[in-house]
Amino acid sequence: MMADFINSILEFLSQLGYFGIALGLMIEIIPSEIVLGYGGYMISQGHINFVGAVIAGTIGGTIAQLFLYWAGYYGGRPFLEKYGKYVFIQKHHIDVAENWFKKYGVGVIFTARFIPVVRHAISIPAGIAKMSFTKFTLYTVAAILPWSILFIHLGKVLGSNWADVKEFAQPYVLPILIAAIILGVIYFLVKRTKKTTD
Repeated sequence: MMADFINSILEFLSQLGYFGIALGLMIEIIPSEIVLGYGGYMISQGHINFVGAVIAGTIGGTIAQLFLYWAGYYGGRPFLEKYGKYVFIQKHHIDVAENWFKKYGVGVIFTARFIPVVRHAISIPAGIAKMSFTKFTLYTVAAILPWSILFIHLGKVLGSNWADVKEFAQPYVLPILIAAIILGVIYFLVKRTKKTTD
């Protein structure tokens, strides 16, 4: 039943081409990995090209996070606790993301994009904390870009087997996650060292 629903949504989005990829990531009804993987499948069928799909995926994924950022910025935690469920954000997700943000600072906006549970919710405490919009956007794009490239590429390679994209991505996601964590640790240490020397 759920598979039929997802397929019907993807078929509709495919008719919109690049905009369909961006829209699929903006509305977050279907996991980004599936939307991007399907985008790769569309490339294998000659409907769109790789660069355009990556740009659409990055724009759509970034806008989705900006919605959450603005919700946190203007609505605050009470607003999100009340309405977050409509975009699949639970109180637990907000709690975890807020703790991560307080502990690791703004650099976590990049590293958390590769970690389940906090991946989407991390934008909320950034908004609540009134993090710089420019800095938030740059960190978000920097994380979403490689994520889009990976899943679109795998979807293209898998072709008609694009639905297995999450399974095939596992060996690649771990190295990306490790690299993201290392970069996050370096950022945290540099920031702390700078504070002690000031």
